[in-house]
Amino acid sequence: MTRMKIVLGVTGASGAAIGVRIAERLAEVENVELHLVLSPAAHRTLAHEVGADALPSLLSMAARTYDHADIGAAIASGSFSTAGMIVAPCSMRTLAAIAAGMADNLVVRAADVHLKERRRLVLMARETPLHLGHLRNMCAVTEMGAIIMPPVPAFYHRPESVEAIVDHLAARAIDLLALPIAPLSRAWQGEDQKS
Repeated sequence: MTRMKIVLGVTGASGAAIGVRIAERLAEVENVELHLVLSPAAHRTLAHEVGADALPSLLSMAARTYDHADIGAAIASGSFSTAGMIVAPCSMRTLAAIAAGMADNLVVRAADVHLKERRRLVLMARETPLHLGHLRNMCAVTEMGAIIMPPVPAFYHRPESVEAIVDHLAARAIDLLALPIAPLSRAWQGEDQKS
């Protein structure tokens, strides 16, 4: 069986736990091969928000990890076939670079490849509030074919913990790749008409 290659980019915006949970959920899918690249700021954010053990744990879930500066890596080429890419969290700097096509690091180059090859690219853009430049960059990448998914929690499933919120966001991002697997996120079933 051919394994589906998924690229996960983690940048330095707040929300590092979401990137970790995406890796954990993808590790549970038997025929997925995770390719991981972290920005230098992601290392710092992971340690601050998730803890000292986060980085080694995250790295252990990947079939292959890449140096952020290695723009000659396999995932920097359109000839390296993937089933999609998620950037979680996606900093505004990374979003701006993708929008402008400024592929000066591997996260941005891999995202650029996904756009040019018309593959799924999910950007979990993380900032609040947003100024006009952020919104224009979101519009630009959407016009190029990316999917913007700000990590905005859903409350219809009544999460009882931060972990439940993170898990739902991770599952929803993976579902947006439209992989040939059962959906991971809990779908809205409609209001109970009896209540």
